[in-house]
Amino acid sequence: MTTVAPALLGDVSTLLDGAVGPLGYPLVFVLAMVPFIEPFVVIPVAIGLGFDPLLTGVAAFAGSVTAVVAIVAAQERLLAWWARRSAGDDGADDSGTVAPDVDAADEASLDVNVDDAADDEASGRYARARRVGERYGLVGLALGGPPLVGLHLMAVVGAAIGPTRRVTVGWLTAGLAVWTVLLVVGSVAGFAAVESVAGR
Repeated sequence: MTTVAPALLGDVSTLLDGAVGPLGYPLVFVLAMVPFIEPFVVIPVAIGLGFDPLLTGVAAFAGSVTAVVAIVAAQERLLAWWARRSAGDDGADDSGTVAPDVDAADEASLDVNVDDAADDEASGRYARARRVGERYGLVGLALGGPPLVGLHLMAVVGAAIGPTRRVTVGWLTAGLAVWTVLLVVGSVAGFAAVESVAGR
């Protein structure tokens, strides 16, 4: 991961530096949705390149919320599809294949399989997201999830533990708003401090 971060920063910087005028803000919107880039990379890079901090924050926030809403909606639809499919009289779907029964023992074995794969970085991040969600609930996940596990895993776990889609999206959006403001203010203050030291 340490070798990926400088490469990502360079790639994001190159992409944003090549954007002309107001066309850079839609690019900030899109880059805020990309895993491993997200607002934590795109906001400081864009502000460092001279983008307007307010417009950068709004574009990154909108991109992040769009990704979260899409993930929560997709997960909800997938679970609804699975429930319809496995609720059939004989367990057969439209193609005539038999859907597997998922009971508590199967769910437990699925959890074990995820935990056994913790060597993989993505599985480790997922396990961390689950622990944050289980320990601190949806509110704790919304506030601590973005920097700890990223917004994509935060949305997946949030959709799993949240009571409804509206409540889940509401809390996750509030957490993203807090982090967006912190990133914009921190980036502006950090670059101002560097300029004042360099100007001496």
